[in-house]
Amino acid sequence: MITIENLSKTYNGVTVLDLEQIDIPKGQAFGLVGNNGAGKTTLFSSLLDLIQPTTGFVKNKEVIVSESEDWKSYTASFIDESFLIGYLTPEEYFYFIGDLRGQNKADVDQLLAGFEDFFNDEILGKRKYLRDLSKGNQKKVGIVATLIGNPEVIILDEPFANLDPTTQIRLKGIIRKMAADQDVTVLVSSHDLQHVTEVCERIVVLEKGKQVKDIMTSPATLKELEEYFSGHAAMAAIAEEE
Repeated sequence: MITIENLSKTYNGVTVLDLEQIDIPKGQAFGLVGNNGAGKTTLFSSLLDLIQPTTGFVKNKEVIVSESEDWKSYTASFIDESFLIGYLTPEEYFYFIGDLRGQNKADVDQLLAGFEDFFNDEILGKRKYLRDLSKGNQKKVGIVATLIGNPEVIILDEPFANLDPTTQIRLKGIIRKMAADQDVTVLVSSHDLQHVTEVCERIVVLEKGKQVKDIMTSPATLKELEEYFSGHAAMAAIAEEE
């Protein structure tokens, strides 16, 4: 479904991303973890053609994303609030996205009806602009908007941040259902190791732009990741003492 090949990005002589090859099959829930500066956002930006790679390419369903826009018809994403349109109400935004994806108002309303618990009566019918919602509620809008039009690929950057515990639990269920029941390829970047191991069947760890681990999740995965990052914390502490 998605192929990343010889992908690198260099800024002012500094290489921030350098990946030989990653293949993500259709219907896989794929997790991406790493410390700040590991290259996660750069990778997602490359997947969405928001930046041009220095070398290599990304294929999405056999379409090279930097050479064609055909992939956009079946790919949805929410990276941050900049993807929203602040002067619209949530309803207006949902209908706008629906129009882009060939969905009429009834189609969108039918989808939204299934997310009443997720919205927790804080989103729809409040006559508020998106810019006036809390960060958490803005994120809810952005995430649900990615589901409009039945996309085959969904990319979410830090989807659990700013969400309350109840909403995090509901979101984990949504992500699992998309990958398992609807055969959607879901890519999730997160700093929360527990959340990402609970929803992703595969996790890639980036460090300084390079892939250092590629794990099929199991009951031992969370401990493995915690030990890996604990080791880095210990090394950093020793370096500071020296």
